[in-house]
Amino acid sequence: MSFKNFKFDPKIEAGIAACGYTLPTPIQKEAIPPILEGRDILGLAQTGTGKTAAFVLPLLQRLLDGPRKKVRALIVAPTRELAEQIHADISKMAQKTGLRSISIYGGVGKHPQIKAIRSGVEIIVACPGRLLDLLNDRSFSLKAVEALVLDEADHMFDKGFLPDIRRIIKQLPTKRQSLVFSATMPKEIRHLAENILIHPATVQINHTQPVLAISHVLFQVAKGQKTSLLKTIIKEEKMKSTLVFTRTKHKAKSLALVLQKAGYRAASIQGNLSQLKRQEALNGFKNGKFKILVATDIAARGIDVKGISHVINYDVPDTAETYTHRTGRTGRAERAGQAFIFAGQEDSKMISLIEHNLGKKMRRQVTPGFPWEPKEAVVEKKGKRYSRPMPRGKKPATGGRGRNQRSGVFSLATNKSRTALP
Repeated sequence: MSFKNFKFDPKIEAGIAACGYTLPTPIQKEAIPPILEGRDILGLAQTGTGKTAAFVLPLLQRLLDGPRKKVRALIVAPTRELAEQIHADISKMAQKTGLRSISIYGGVGKHPQIKAIRSGVEIIVACPGRLLDLLNDRSFSLKAVEALVLDEADHMFDKGFLPDIRRIIKQLPTKRQSLVFSATMPKEIRHLAENILIHPATVQINHTQPVLAISHVLFQVAKGQKTSLLKTIIKEEKMKSTLVFTRTKHKAKSLALVLQKAGYRAASIQGNLSQLKRQEALNGFKNGKFKILVATDIAARGIDVKGISHVINYDVPDTAETYTHRTGRTGRAERAGQAFIFAGQEDSKMISLIEHNLGKKMRRQVTPGFPWEPKEAVVEKKGKRYSRPMPRGKKPATGGRGRNQRSGVFSLATNKSRTALP
C-alpha cells in the first residue's frame, strides 16, 4: 500500500514527497481512511509511529475546500516542544496548499501570537494554558473550528490539563470532527473520549509495546558510579546522537555541565530553561551541534529528532510506560536503536514491570571497572531504615541473617536477595 491509495490532492502529495514519506505506517493505514470520511477517532499508538501525519494529512485534505484565513482546525498538545514539532510538520506537509498554521504556548510574548492569528491562519497548534489565556482575553474565536485534535492526551492528564481541556471544548462548535490520540488509556482519558467523541473508530497499534527495532541493555550500577559509567560508555560506544534521561531538572543541568567539562558536545533541556534556551538546545541537537542531550521527561514526548542512536536512562523512570516513551525516541522509522538503563537493587520492582512490557528480559551488561558493589550501609533504628555512607576501609559485620547484632548494620553485600536484580 502507498500514499497514492488515499487519493490525496496533488498539492498534498507534493508535501508527502517533500517529507520523504514513501509507505504509510500502520497507524496511518488505519487512521487516515476514517478521518477522511469525517469520522471521530480514538487512536492508541506509542510515539514514533507516524501519528502526526496520520491526522495532519486528512485534515489538510479537508481544509483545502472552504474559507481561508479562519481558524478551522485546533490541535492541542501538552508541551511546547510537541506543539512546535507538530507546527513544523504541518508547514512541510502543507507547503504547496496555501494553508497556514501557528503554534501558541507560554513562555513567550502573547502579542506576536495574537497578531499572527488575526492575520489569518487555518490551523492552531496550542498548549492548553496559553490557548485558554488568549481565549479568556477574547483575542480570537474558535467558532469556525471544524476539527479538534487532542494529541498525547494521557500526557495532558499527567500534567493536570484536563480541566483546561474541558473549558476549551466548551468554546468549540458542537458540530465538529474530534480526534483523540494517546499512548496509554487511563480511565480519565477514556471518560473524556466518551464525552467528546461520537461513534468513533478505534485505531490501536501496539500502543503499550516498545518499538521492536530497539535493543535494551541493563547496567547494574550503584548510584555513585552512574556518571563515571556514563562517560565510559560514551567513550567506548559508537554513538551518533544520544539522549540521556534524568529524573530531576537539577540533575539534567549538572550532568550536562559535567559532560561539557569532559570535552563532550552536550546540552540540557529541562523546565527551568527559558523557551529560547530550550529551543536553542533542541535545534543544536537536531543539527548536530550537540551530540548529547540530557533531558527530563518533558522531552520524552514531542521531540522528533531523526537519527538518535542511543537513549540512556541515567535514572530509572517512575513508570514502565514512561520507559516506553523515553526509548521511543530511538529506533524510529524502522531504524535500529539502543536503549540503556542504569539500575540499582532498589530499582528491581520497576525493572520487572519494564521487562513485563518488553515481554522479555533485558540483556545484563557488566562493564570492567564498575563492579556491582554497594556504597552504602543500611541502618535500622526504631523500626525504620535509612542509609549512611560506609566508613573507608571497613565492611559491615554480619551475623545470623546478615545483621551485626550489636550495631544493627545490615550487609547488602552478603544478602543476595536484596542486591540482585531480577
